[in-house]
Amino acid sequence: MKKIKLLLKFMEGNRLLYFGAVLAIGLSTCFEILIPLVLKFTIDSIIGDQPMEIPNWIWNFIHANGGRALLLHNLWIIGAFIIILTVINGIFLYLKGKWSAVAAESVAKNIRERLYNHLQHLPFDYHTKVETGELIQRCTSDVETIRRFLSIQFIEIGRVIFILIFSLWVMASLNGTMTLVAVSLIPIVLFFTLIFFFKVKKAFKISDECEARLSTVLQENLSGVRVVRAFARQKHEIDKFYKKNSEYRDATYKLIRLLAWFWSSSDFLCFLQIGAVLVFGVYLVVNGLITLGTLVVFISYERKLIFPIRQLGRILTDLGKSLVSLERINEILENEIEDGLDKGKKPDIKGNIEFKNVSFGYDEDRNILNNISFKVKAGQTIAILGSTGSGKTSLVNLLLRLYDYKEGHIKIDGIELKEINKKWLRQQIGIVLQEPFLYSKTIKENIGITKKNIKEKDVFEASKIAAIHDVILDFENGYETTVGERGVTLSGGQKQRVAIARTIVRNSRVLIFDDSLSAVDSETDLAIRRSLKRMKNKVTTFIISHRISTLSDADIILVLEDGKIVQSGKHDKLIKENGLYKRIWTIQNSLEEELEKEAMGSAPVA
Repeated sequence: MKKIKLLLKFMEGNRLLYFGAVLAIGLSTCFEILIPLVLKFTIDSIIGDQPMEIPNWIWNFIHANGGRALLLHNLWIIGAFIIILTVINGIFLYLKGKWSAVAAESVAKNIRERLYNHLQHLPFDYHTKVETGELIQRCTSDVETIRRFLSIQFIEIGRVIFILIFSLWVMASLNGTMTLVAVSLIPIVLFFTLIFFFKVKKAFKISDECEARLSTVLQENLSGVRVVRAFARQKHEIDKFYKKNSEYRDATYKLIRLLAWFWSSSDFLCFLQIGAVLVFGVYLVVNGLITLGTLVVFISYERKLIFPIRQLGRILTDLGKSLVSLERINEILENEIEDGLDKGKKPDIKGNIEFKNVSFGYDEDRNILNNISFKVKAGQTIAILGSTGSGKTSLVNLLLRLYDYKEGHIKIDGIELKEINKKWLRQQIGIVLQEPFLYSKTIKENIGITKKNIKEKDVFEASKIAAIHDVILDFENGYETTVGERGVTLSGGQKQRVAIARTIVRNSRVLIFDDSLSAVDSETDLAIRRSLKRMKNKVTTFIISHRISTLSDADIILVLEDGKIVQSGKHDKLIKENGLYKRIWTIQNSLEEELEKEAMGSAPVA
C-alpha cells in the first residue's frame, strides 16, 4: 500500500489526464459493447422474425422511416451504423492512448528529475558506498518500467473493469444460465493470475538486480579503460563480464519460463471457456431456448470478457515489475539529504583556519584523526605529509564539511565550521583532487564550468597560473579542443593542470591540493607554486603531497602518522629532527643524486 501511495504521489499534476483516459476507455467500452447487440438485433429481428427488443424511441424512429422492411432491403444501413460505432470507439481509444501516454511521460520526467535532484543533495558518504552502475540502472531502466506500466497497463485496469461490468450486465439480462457457463472458468483464471503475480514479482526483482550488476561491470570497465589496457586485463574483464552476463541471462530465462507457463495455461483455459459457451449455446439454439443472435452476442462477449481477464496476468506482471522498480527508486529517495546545505551563516571568508582537538572516524569503533590541532593565518601555505591511511584526505574533507567531526572545533575566521552554510562554504573553498574529473567538453568549457559568465581573459589567467596555457595553445584547436570522457585524451599531468586552472578561476580564498601535483614534473610543480604566491588576493593554501620539494616552501608543514600530528614546523626545522619527514627527505635526496650520477655517467664524452 505504501508503494501505491508513492506511485499516486508521483502522478500528482497528471491525475486529470488519467481521469480523462479512464473516461475515454469507459466510453470506448460502451460503444464496443453495442456492436454485438446491433448484430443480435439484425439477425433476430430484421433477418429473423423475433420481436424487436429495443427502446421505444428507437422503434418509433425505425417505424417512422420505413420500418423492418426498409432495413431488410437495405442492410448496408446496419453496416454503416456498425462502422460509425467502430469509428467512435476508435476515437475514444485514440484519446485514451494519447492522454495516458502524455501523463506517463510527464510522470517519468518528474521521477527522473526528483531522483537526480535527490542524488545531488545526498551526503558524500552515500556516494562513496553505492555503485554507480546500480544508480544509473535505477534512474533509467526502473523509471522506464514504471513509465510503460502507467502508459499502457494502468489504464487497461479500467478497461477490464468496464468490460466486466457491462458484459456481465448485458449477458445476465439475456440468459442467466448461459452467463453462469460463460463465467465458470474465470475464478480459475483469476487464481492462476494471482499465483503468477507473486512468482513473477520475485523473479523480476532477481533479474533486475542481475541487470544492475551487469551495468556496474560495464560502467567500471569503460571508465577504467586506461587501467585495463595498461595492465593487459582485457581477458580478466571479458571473463568478469561473461559471468555477470550469464547470471543475467539465467535469471531472465527463469522469468521467461514463468511467463510461458502462465500464458500457455491461461490460453488453454480461455479457449476452453469459449468452447464451453459455444457448445452449450448451440445446444440451447437447437432446442429453441435462445436465439441465434443471443448466441452471437455471448460468443462475442465471451472473447471480450475472458481475454481482458486473462490480460490481468500481463497487467499484474507489469504491476509487479513496477512495484519492484518503485521500491528500488524509493530506496534512493528514503536516504536523507545532506543536512545544512541551505542553513547557517554566510560569512566573508578571509582564510584564517584553526583546528582544535579535532577527532573523526567513519565509524564508531575507530578514529581516523585523533586530537588534531593547528592554526593557519590567511594567505599562508600549509603542507601535509603522511603515509597512506594517515588521515590526510580525511582532514581536508572535514574542512569542506563532506563529513562532520565528532569532537573538537574547526573555525574559519573565528566562526565554528558547523555554523556555516555548507553550500556557501564549498563555494569559498576550491579543491583539486588527485584524480581530477574532466567533462567531455572543450578545455575552455572545463575550466569555466565552475563560474557563470566567465570572461576569456580569466580563463587564460588561470591557465597561466596552472602552467597549462602554452600547452593548450599548442593543440590544434587550442582552448576549443574537446577532451574525451573523463579527460581521457589528455595526459595525467595535463588533466591535473586543467583541473587546477578550473579551481583557480573561482577566486576562492582557500585552495586545497589533494596530492594533485603528483603527475606533473618538479619544474612545473615549482612554477605552479610560485604563480600561486604571486596571485593578487592572498589565498590560504593546503598542499597534500609525498614529494618533499613540493612541501618545502610551505609556511607550516604537518606530518601525520596514524591520524595524529607527529611533527610540525618549517622545512629547515623538520630536516634536523629525527622522524618521518627527515627519513623521506633523505630517501628522496639519495634517489635524486643517484639519478643525476646515472645521467652524468650515460652522457656522451666530448
